[in-house]
Amino acid sequence: MSTVLELKNATKYIDNGLNERKVILNHVNLKINQGEFVTVLGGNGAGKSTLFNSIAGTVALSEGDLFINEQNITAYSEEKRASYLSRVFQDPKMGTAPRMTVAENLLLALHRGKRRGLKLRKINEERALFTKICSEVGNGLENHLDTPTGNLSGGQRQALSLLMATLTKPELLLLDEHTAALDPKTSKQLMLLTEQRVKEGELTCLMITHRMEDALHYGNRLIVLQKGQIIKDLNKEEKEKLTLQDLLLFFEEEAEEISIE
Repeated sequence: MSTVLELKNATKYIDNGLNERKVILNHVNLKINQGEFVTVLGGNGAGKSTLFNSIAGTVALSEGDLFINEQNITAYSEEKRASYLSRVFQDPKMGTAPRMTVAENLLLALHRGKRRGLKLRKINEERALFTKICSEVGNGLENHLDTPTGNLSGGQRQALSLLMATLTKPELLLLDEHTAALDPKTSKQLMLLTEQRVKEGELTCLMITHRMEDALHYGNRLIVLQKGQIIKDLNKEEKEKLTLQDLLLFFEEEAEEISIE
């Protein structure tokens, strides 16, 4: 099985002056193999967001290296890494262009990384595809292909972000607490869509979640971050034996910072 992502001694620290150094990622070593769906748990300040930002290139590592498909991309810009990665953020307003319609957003995603021109004719050619994938969401998104994305509900917009991120198969899909801003019903609906898109696309995925039940139910591997280090890395069989109480014990004092929903 090929390795899609590898971090070697990934370290991020901030010098606050007066010889004070805050370590956010502490020599993290991590391999993600093709087809793995890895859920990531950790309390506030554990380093989850910094881990994702380091992978995406929005934060530069202080030390260490990062590889995609065995190619060292540590020095690559965020824009260059975007050809390998897709990311869905916590905020439904991120990841879509609000003044463009649903169909126009999907067309941009369909031609990600290609030379393209945005033309109505091309949208009409892809309309059947867009209607089909939007109808699979289950929230009426297929009825809003000509609606500006800024006019959608939070749940519809987040579902659109997920469709855009998975429309063309990325090397790695990053889900950055993508259900956190949604109500429980909408969150559950989006997670079902997420599982469907990951399975059907045979995607390699890293998902940060603050919902322990989602961490237990979804994915085939679980890692737990604490103080910038991976303190648990559980495979599918180990993960299936876990209970909510087991996860709470991992965190001790930090457990209260993670909601159980």
